[in-house]
Order: sequence, then structure tokens, then C-alpha cells
Amino acid sequence: MRIAFYAPLKPPFHPVASGDRTMARLLIEALRRSGHEVAVAAALRSRDGAGDPLRQARLCDLGRRLAARFVRHCARVPAARPDLWFTYHLYYKAPDWLGPRVADALAIPYVVAEASVAAKRSGGAWRLGHEAVLAALGRADAVIGLNSADRDAVLPALAAPERYHAMRPFIATAPFAAAIGGRAAAREALASRHGLDAAVPWLVAVAMMRAGDKLASYRLLAAALTRSRDLPWRLLLVGDGPARDDVAAAFAPCGGRVAWLGRIEGPALAATLAACDLMTWPAVNEAYGMALLEAQAAGLPVLAGASGGVADIVVNGVTGGLVPAGDAVAFAGALAELLAFPARLRALGDAAAARAAAAHDIAGAARRLDGILRGVAGARS
Repeated sequence: MRIAFYAPLKPPFHPVASGDRTMARLLIEALRRSGHEVAVAAALRSRDGAGDPLRQARLCDLGRRLAARFVRHCARVPAARPDLWFTYHLYYKAPDWLGPRVADALAIPYVVAEASVAAKRSGGAWRLGHEAVLAALGRADAVIGLNSADRDAVLPALAAPERYHAMRPFIATAPFAAAIGGRAAAREALASRHGLDAAVPWLVAVAMMRAGDKLASYRLLAAALTRSRDLPWRLLLVGDGPARDDVAAAFAPCGGRVAWLGRIEGPALAATLAACDLMTWPAVNEAYGMALLEAQAAGLPVLAGASGGVADIVVNGVTGGLVPAGDAVAFAGALAELLAFPARLRALGDAAAARAAAAHDIAGAARRLDGILRGVAGARS
């Protein structure tokens, strides 16, 4: 099938790394692995973070005009006409102003992957965005749920409950699994470069340093580690961004026990993760956390806050540990328990790698996506 792909929050070619960009790229790759022809249909970022009704109205109008232009282009160039429209990540701050209009005009299926509904926005500053989400979900031929925490709110918005399809978050696990074999060399290199004691447990956190939930997670992690200064550990921080100074201030009580690695991607990230002993991330208001999944694929257990759909990818007591969201004391206590039993920590890491490969790999996701889309196309035809 020819698939028009659209990510209203952040296009897959955006220069700033994030979990949203990663997931968008992975969805495109998974679709292409199944033999589909995927083209990014639009670059419009529909996000209104301030709750400005005038901005939402302007974005709505721009979306209407872009949708009309897309339809006209398909009429002029029949080869550009998609068989299906696929929108990734739909919520009240970043609604889809294009997809439903294009799908209606071309009489093609409209599919959404990852959507959330916030009923409290029905009459506030994001009313237009909220109503657009409900309209899109009502039009959707299928909604693919990557976060189980969203399911109950999304289902009532659908034309029929069977249009909801649960699916596990996924990554290409192979590069991370391959990095496990190079753990010793990577650990030695990092120890030399950053003056780290390789005999001490290494914790790692991977996230953009920006205001909001990411900064809140960093601050909670810093509070937990400040409580844990009597334990043997070093923390490797992977990430950068405009809130770096705020993050640095939060970790100031930890002294020289934090190594600042900056932004890392690709094979270097896989090697860094494999060299560590435990992924630590409080996951404040996290959807599920791509970095948590990448860490597990690299053989690391995860200690995280039980926010959103984090429990979809971190199995408490099997691939790591989950603590109540926002509880620095509980986080510190769970960290002490994990560090007290190194053999247990290694066993959790082995289980994490095995489960990531079995349940969260892109190969299985590609098959699942293909089945959903072919079912939708067949039903509409």
C-alpha cells in the first residue's frame, strides 16, 4: 500500500532528538519492512503548548488549506494518491487538522497510532484541539494503542470498540543486543575517558534536558541519589538541552559522582548503555519511555517510576523495578535493594534483554502493523 504518514507533534525528520521522533521513524521503518511505500505527507507542527485559541484556529485553517492542496496534488498526479492515511501521536495540544479531511476527500482509510483523550480539556483553552481529537478518533478506521494507560479514555470516542488495536511499543533491538558483547571494552573506554571506577555500579539516565516533565524527572532522580550517597554508584547522564544548568544544579549535592556525557545516539548510545549496570529514570508523566526500552535491549534492568504506560515495557521484579510515580524516597529505597544484590541485578538485565527481543522488536511490530492495515483496507474495500 501507498501510505501517507503524518506526525502533527514532530515530523520524523525534525533535527531535535526525542522519543516522539524516534517512534515516528520506527513506525515508518516497520511499515516499509512489510513492503508498504511510505511518504511523509506534511511537516505542519500543530502543537499549541500555551492554550491559545487563536493559534489553534489559525492552525486549523492552515491544516484545511494544506489538506485541500494535498488532495489537488493527488488529482493532478494519480501516482501520489495514497491508499491509506496514517497519523502518529494525536492529543489535544497537537491534533490532526489534515488527515481526516484528506481521508474523507479521497475515500481512503484513516489510521491513528497512539492517541490520548483528556476530558478535562473539553471546555478550556484547548477546546478546539480537544474537539479535533475526538472528531479524528470518531473518523478513524483503526486506532493503534501503544500506551495501555490511554485505552479507557480513547475507546468511547471510537465509532466501534473493535477499531482499537493494542500494540506494544517497539524498537530495533538488534543493535542494542549486539552491544552487549562489547560491554567490557566499552566500560573500559568510558572509565578512562570520564575517570570512572569500573568496579563501582554504574547508573545511567538518558533524556533531553528541557523544562517540564523531563526536568521534574531529573530533579526527582537527583533527590533520590542525594539520599543514596552512602551507596556505591556513579551516574552517567546522557542528554543535553536548554535546561542543562537546572539539571546541574539539581545534581550539585552528588558532587563528582556524575559523568556528563552529552547527547549520544546510534551505536555509541547502545555501547554506553551496555557498559552500565542499571537504568534509572523516575519517568514523571512518561508515556512509556523509549530509552527504557533501549536500555533493556542492551541488557540493563530498569528502575523507574510507574507512570503512564511504563509498566507496559518494564515488568516489575522481572526486568527491573517500578516505584510509585513521584516518590523519591521509594526510588532511593528500591535502588538500595537492587544494588545490594549484584547477581540479582545481572539476572534482571538478562531477562530484560530477552524480553525486549521477544516482545518489543521491530520485526514483530512490522507483522502486527501489516495485519492491522490490511484488515482495515479489506474492510473498507
